[in-house]
Amino acid sequence: MNWQSVSMIYRHEMARFFRTIWQSLASPVLSTVLYFVVFGAAIGGRIESVEGISYAAFIVPGLMMLTVLQQSVSNASFGIYFPKFSGTIYEYLVAPTGWAEVTLGFVGAAASKAILIAAIILVTSFFFVGVHIVHPLWMLAFLTLTATAFALLGFVIGLWAKNFEQLQIVPMMVITPLVFLGGAFYSASMLPPFWEQVAKLNPVLYLVSGFRWSFFGLADVPVGVSLVAVGLMIVVLLAVIRRIFVTGWRLRD
Repeated sequence: MNWQSVSMIYRHEMARFFRTIWQSLASPVLSTVLYFVVFGAAIGGRIESVEGISYAAFIVPGLMMLTVLQQSVSNASFGIYFPKFSGTIYEYLVAPTGWAEVTLGFVGAAASKAILIAAIILVTSFFFVGVHIVHPLWMLAFLTLTATAFALLGFVIGLWAKNFEQLQIVPMMVITPLVFLGGAFYSASMLPPFWEQVAKLNPVLYLVSGFRWSFFGLADVPVGVSLVAVGLMIVVLLAVIRRIFVTGWRLRD
């Protein structure tokens, strides 16, 4: 493993993030405030609590997951797509770096950005509602694993995309709907039995459930299943990325 290459890619991507720090942070923080106003105040006034947790506090893990998934995918996909678009991807391909170094640099930076924004959202939530984290270490573990998994997914999207339209279509048409249908703002147990079973076909439900468990000790599915789901996703995506670099698919077009 060429750690110097990993460090250079990582620092380059993080520098790009900090050059637009206010733009990068203002949008998710403003969105969080709006979600708290709409869901926490308006809907929360009608739903006093969910499984003994105030609704305003209940949606905090869902809001963080929504942001982590969106930011991880978008940062990783744009990070690797832009070198393809500008032609500088060939510098990575001919440099003494393997697919693992390139992936770790871009994905590590994208995951770091998402985790940083999630932390700011968590701090922002304290101004609206008191949140007590029952399992803080597990919260960090789920946050890191989820950010990494979806940064890997974004990396694959960036390698696959041939234009900016394709770069945006998966996050817009797939990721966001899955999050909203994955229990970000409600518990699957609130659904009728049939729709509860349908909801459990959504892979995002397992991520949100595990993350919410780390906050309140409540989960829609067993925590072990959530860990297996995110771990399996990481392994599969790493295999896909390795295959892309070995074959040169969409890299040498």
